[in-house]
Amino acid sequence: MLAFEKHSFFERLKSMLKVDFKRVFTMPLVYIMAGVSLVMPILILVMTSMMGGAEEGAEAAAGFTNTWQAIGSVGGSAMSMDLTGMCNINMLYFLIAVFVCVFVADDFRSGYVKNLFTVRSKKWDYVISKSLVGFVGGTIMILAYFIGAMLGGAIAGLSFNTVGFGAGGIVACMFSKIFMVAIFASIALVLGVVAKQKLWLSIVGSFAAGALLFTMLPMMSPLNSNFINVVMCLAGGALFAAGLGAVSNIILNKTSLV
Repeated sequence: MLAFEKHSFFERLKSMLKVDFKRVFTMPLVYIMAGVSLVMPILILVMTSMMGGAEEGAEAAAGFTNTWQAIGSVGGSAMSMDLTGMCNINMLYFLIAVFVCVFVADDFRSGYVKNLFTVRSKKWDYVISKSLVGFVGGTIMILAYFIGAMLGGAIAGLSFNTVGFGAGGIVACMFSKIFMVAIFASIALVLGVVAKQKLWLSIVGSFAAGALLFTMLPMMSPLNSNFINVVMCLAGGALFAAGLGAVSNIILNKTSLV
């Protein structure tokens, strides 16, 4: 009698992760996104300083006067509608959503998903693997933006003074922002499996859903963040990843894979 070898959950997941991470790091997508994340803050800081935002003693109508404004604000207040409130690292979450949507849509357009589920993997393996790939890709983009902001501030001659926060607050702020990647990646994953090949639909949906959370980002991860902010963002990211991951699994089980 012909017997089929059964693989445990961890064996299947390990195999799925190996395939996905190999794909993502052999595709130009992650490098393009990381490059955009690196260049974006350099252009923003240099261009706004050229417009007069960095002039000593001047009150710029729309410009950065301190490099750390490209990372966030102090105090955890609601998002301001000026240039420094809108054009900082928080806008990167929308780019992270695009990264996940493109990666998922490519799976459906190429027929990879249908072949994958026919041959071996379970839906949960796919959801977990894509969530982790999205988180890692998003983390790379966040770190690239931070490096770009430091370079841009130095090129533009902006101040690196820390007023109202210290090095510990910056570290906690960055960890908080990294953990929140899981929230936006899981939202994009849900809309990706809903839209399937329709990339434009998943991107529009991710932007709309992300906009509802965008105003909360400065309050969750200010420059003077502490251990509580890190724990809250970690818990929020884990809850969103688990809850929306379950939704993605249900969608994959209840809908057609084409």
